[in-house]
Amino acid sequence: MAAILASLNIFEEAGMDALRQKSEKLTGYVEFLIHEIGSDDFKIITPKKPKERGCQLSIQVKNADKSLHKQLRAHSVITDWREPDVIRCAPVPLYTSFEDVFRMVSILKELV
Repeated sequence: MAAILASLNIFEEAGMDALRQKSEKLTGYVEFLIHEIGSDDFKIITPKKPKERGCQLSIQVKNADKSLHKQLRAHSVITDWREPDVIRCAPVPLYTSFEDVFRMVSILKELV
C-alpha cells in the first residue's frame, strides 16, 4: 500500500488538470510532427479532437509490419502494435518530455 500511496501523492502534487493539459499538448505535438513529415506513409487514425482521443495516438504506417515496432523498441522507443499496420504511442504526461516526443517521431521517420 505504501507504493500506491506514494504514487497517488505524486499525482496529487502534479494535479490532474495540469497532467491532462500536458497530455493534450504532447499528443498535439506528435500530430504536428507527423504532419510535418509530409508523407503519405503516415496516417493518424485517432480522433482529431483532443477530448476524444485520450493520451495516445494511433498511427497507421503504410506497408509496415510488426518489425517496425521491434525496431522502435531496439531504439528504446516504447510503443504498442496493432495489426495490421498501426503503431500506438502514448506520451505519458507525468514523465514524457517534448524532447522525448521529437526523438520518437524522428526515429519513426528514419525507420520508415
